Amino acid sequence: MENNIQFVPLKPELYSTYIEIGTKAYDQHYKHLWPKGDTTTYIKNSFTKEVLLNEEKDEDTVLYLIKLNSEHVGILKFTLHKQLQDYNKADALYLDKIYILNEFSGKGIGSKSLKFVEQIATDHSKKAIFLESMQKGLALPFYLSHSFTIVANTQVPFNNVIEEEKPMYLLRKDI
Repeated sequence: MENNIQFVPLKPELYSTYIEIGTKAYDQHYKHLWPKGDTTTYIKNSFTKEVLLNEEKDEDTVLYLIKLNSEHVGILKFTLHKQLQDYNKADALYLDKIYILNEFSGKGIGSKSLKFVEQIATDHSKKAIFLESMQKGLALPFYLSHSFTIVANTQVPFNNVIEEEKPMYLLRKDI
């Protein structure tokens, strides 16, 4: 199955697909963070054409649709150059989003996505990849099993997230 996974660079003609897949995957995995399951705040900050147009203008922001065979099954977003902790912009890549639709979880897509990002980081002579993960849920054990380590406590940056759901970790993988 893993060999049929492709990473498609986002182009304007694919914005609506990116928005649809990103919104659906986010809602499937993170609705519980929000009062009454209302994810509007996050969606407005992540999945609108205006947001994508601004992200496309940023040379450090890289966006992909993830395809399995001929079907779009997820999204990928990372910041190619970002200063984090003791790492300067030239040395660190920040993995902002890997969102995969629930019905495609457990098929190696997340692992292949991490390998893809790690190869990009290596190609750009990065020393580390950073990401944030909720402290609760399935994502944290997944990242830990892929050699990421917890390096700091953070939290969801939106005020209207349920307070006990806000805790996150900053994770790093040295490469």
